[in-house]
Amino acid sequence: MNHDALQLTLNELLEVVQNTLSLHSVIWLAITLLIYAGAVWLFRRLNNHPLIHPLTITAVGIALLLTVTSTPVEQYRLDTSLLHWLLGPATVALAVPLFNHWQRIRQLGWPLVISVAAGGIIAPVLAWWMVYAFDAPMAIQLTMLVKSITSPLAMETGAMIGGIPALAAVFVIITGIVGALAAPLTYKLLNVTQPEAQGVALGSVCHAVGTAKALHMGEVQGALATVGLCLNGVMTAVVLPLLL
Repeated sequence: MNHDALQLTLNELLEVVQNTLSLHSVIWLAITLLIYAGAVWLFRRLNNHPLIHPLTITAVGIALLLTVTSTPVEQYRLDTSLLHWLLGPATVALAVPLFNHWQRIRQLGWPLVISVAAGGIIAPVLAWWMVYAFDAPMAIQLTMLVKSITSPLAMETGAMIGGIPALAAVFVIITGIVGALAAPLTYKLLNVTQPEAQGVALGSVCHAVGTAKALHMGEVQGALATVGLCLNGVMTAVVLPLLL
């Protein structure tokens, strides 16, 4: 089984490398990285203003370029598949703060699991209630339930319960950005000072983007956010299809 998984990973990497070798791919990779670097510079230049988040600026910039150049989204995804593949190693790297603070995480035990479950239930249910109140189509309502887990899980789980995979990815991105921007002010208003609580909230509700924000806040927050990210993703992906 391990050999098959390794072979699959190597095949995916080979395909990514082949795609990256084309001039078209190199151009789009360079454009994406330059736009993101510029967005980060602008974000810092404006004292981390919440309306100038790098992910938002990058997404809008790429969308405009794709529209102007009439480039299909699928072609762009193929040309930048290296960035998508690198999400794997980046996710594995989250194990570093997790390992460093494993003893503290073990001490938290069941209260930690219950906290993640509570956050993973309350956040999407409240979001679902909002679209339900506006009488949104059932497919959109179901899609909203997977907004707090990472994009691959959200798209797959959304499809399984009758949602719209592409829309699930959009909801996930919006949730992550809004959560990461709102977290500091929310913590200040509610006097949430414990790094463990800050990390769990970001990871379980705002998935990978929230975890990245938690890592900027501190290694303890990053470790607990990783736990929240993983536990909520697994619980949502397993439980939702069974319930619906």
